[in-house]
Amino acid sequence: MRVSEEELAEIPGLARFENMPLPEAFKLVGEHTKEFYSHQEVYGDFCTLQGYIDCPPRQVYDYLADMFSQEEYTYSVRDLEPVDDTGLHVGWDRLSGTTRIYVRIDANPDALTVDYHAAWDQGHDLWMIYLFRVVDAQTVLKRPGSVVLWTNCHHPYYEKNPYPELAPSPDRRWVGDFWHQFYGGHLLELENLKAILEYRHRMGIPITAGGARP
Repeated sequence: MRVSEEELAEIPGLARFENMPLPEAFKLVGEHTKEFYSHQEVYGDFCTLQGYIDCPPRQVYDYLADMFSQEEYTYSVRDLEPVDDTGLHVGWDRLSGTTRIYVRIDANPDALTVDYHAAWDQGHDLWMIYLFRVVDAQTVLKRPGSVVLWTNCHHPYYEKNPYPELAPSPDRRWVGDFWHQFYGGHLLELENLKAILEYRHRMGIPITAGGARP
């Protein structure tokens, strides 16, 4: 649908060629461009990282969509097992000792997107969302392989545990206490992901042991 320029002109704050001279636009772009950014500016509400993996996109997707791959490439998620027939699994997050982590995967093979819905301590409110998108590197970098985009959003529950009564101990550190280290921690795991996938692809080893979800 197209609307008239008059209607667009009524929307405050738009910066378009029709209403902002080029010098003014470049001035605004310059104000948005800094030599240095604070950690809060970059990772305050969203934590996004990306990386290249020398492995075909479908194989990268299959690996991410396999529940048990988390036991390999993540630093601390282990011993996942099904809770019911809905796809919900429970395991241990060794990042915080005796913490149980619940995970369900929502994957789309057509879009090559994989979303992990997770939570500590309980499985009825899966509020920690890990968003993955696999992109064909041939399309965006003109080279074989894949680009992985990974985003987490700063859900309000990171600030305060909504279910403190379910914690294994009152002095257990909350997952939100680690938010300022999410980029570094997830980069470590993305590097694990890259190492595993590239090694198996290079050596001709099956990418997943048990096969991915349909």
